[in-house]
Amino acid sequence: MSRTLTSPPPPVESTPQQGSPLSNGLKQRHLSMIALGGVIGAGLFVGSGAGIAAAGPSIVLAYAVSGLLVMFVMRMLGEMSAANPASGSFSVHADRAIGPWAGFTAGWMFWTLLVVGVAIEAIGAAHIVQGWLPGTPSWLWVLLFMALFCGTNLGAVAHFGEFEFWFATLKIGAIALFLILGTLAVLGVLPGTDSPGAAHLTGDGGFLPTGVDGLLIGLLASLAAYGGLETVTIAAAESEDPVRGVAKAVRTTMWRIGIVYVGSMLVIVTLIPWNDKSVTENGPYAAVLDRLGVPGGGQIMNVVVLIALLSAMNANIYGASRMAYSLVARGQGPKALGKVSGGVPRRAVLASSAFGFVAVLLSYWYPTTVFAWLLNMVGGVVLVVWGFIAVSQLRLRRRLEREAPERLTVRMWGFPYLTWVTLAGVAGALGLMALDADTRVQLYFTGGLAVALAAVGYARQRAVAAH
Repeated sequence: MSRTLTSPPPPVESTPQQGSPLSNGLKQRHLSMIALGGVIGAGLFVGSGAGIAAAGPSIVLAYAVSGLLVMFVMRMLGEMSAANPASGSFSVHADRAIGPWAGFTAGWMFWTLLVVGVAIEAIGAAHIVQGWLPGTPSWLWVLLFMALFCGTNLGAVAHFGEFEFWFATLKIGAIALFLILGTLAVLGVLPGTDSPGAAHLTGDGGFLPTGVDGLLIGLLASLAAYGGLETVTIAAAESEDPVRGVAKAVRTTMWRIGIVYVGSMLVIVTLIPWNDKSVTENGPYAAVLDRLGVPGGGQIMNVVVLIALLSAMNANIYGASRMAYSLVARGQGPKALGKVSGGVPRRAVLASSAFGFVAVLLSYWYPTTVFAWLLNMVGGVVLVVWGFIAVSQLRLRRRLEREAPERLTVRMWGFPYLTWVTLAGVAGALGLMALDADTRVQLYFTGGLAVALAAVGYARQRAVAAH
């Protein structure tokens, strides 16, 4: 039986077995800063160094191309989320557009990505603090951070919002200061510096020093740095005005990506040689600050990276718990995780935090086997999720135009052509993963996870239909 938009199923937050619905404790200022802060992560501050080393100055082009793809994905997601706000975001949209098996697959893949991410971020944050306080055990800091953010998410959603508000404020302040200093240095008006002109853009082997192959590797590295933007559409479901909140967040995606990612990459490769060892050893942002003579530039960036890691931990536990809650509410997960008290799915929070902590233990016990498998399994998850988003938007847009056009408060540009372009881009990125030895392994593992979840989801869908 087909489901229409004029007679939608009950919102996932209000199904009877859940008790009380999720709260709407996130204010517009929380949502705005989650959207702004979500684009600034540790992947940008640290991971971008590998992309610069692979692509040289052409990393600017790589970030611009991948940023365009991300803008299209977020616009499509914004269109669907503004029309039907839900804590399960794209998983709910895939459920409605393609079928329950698709919602099941996309939702649990993304949940796995988030909880493994929590482990990676906890380990990275502990490593930074351990560098400041040598002799302290790494596991102690991991335990402290996990307990802190599990506790934050067990409280009212406003607590999560406040943490992310201030984390985002600090990250945005840091990136803004970096861009101001960097731009002044590029122009040659920063005291004690001379403008390098285009010397590093074209003089160290040219704009494409490693050829097209290097550009393609940089493209894959840049795509990985964009993960996390989807969380804002999950959080929007618990805001005071979900439709207006998600619409505003998505509409500002373009300039955020342009300034934060593409702008900062341009500043970095203009100011220092792309093949400078400090770019990968210290991170590109720290390397630039040191080059500009900023006192303690490396330690300043360590503080910023720590804030970014802790922010990501907080957001990932939140996103994972809401995704699990949404899946359970749709009958696609253990019912025990669906209980809501005080407007918070506390069991889902505990389960997501617990899995993250188990993943940390696996990284210590089996770093080259079990934990390596987990890392490989989530390597291409974002691309798979983006594929589900594009297909869902293709199908739901026609349905919305026919049945509820007034709910199209956010519209995908150039529909359906740019949606097809996005799908082609996702397919192309997956194809690029198959060309590189390291990412090929990730592609196989991610594909295996997707096939396994799709098979389970389809079997559940058939079983429900048979009843």
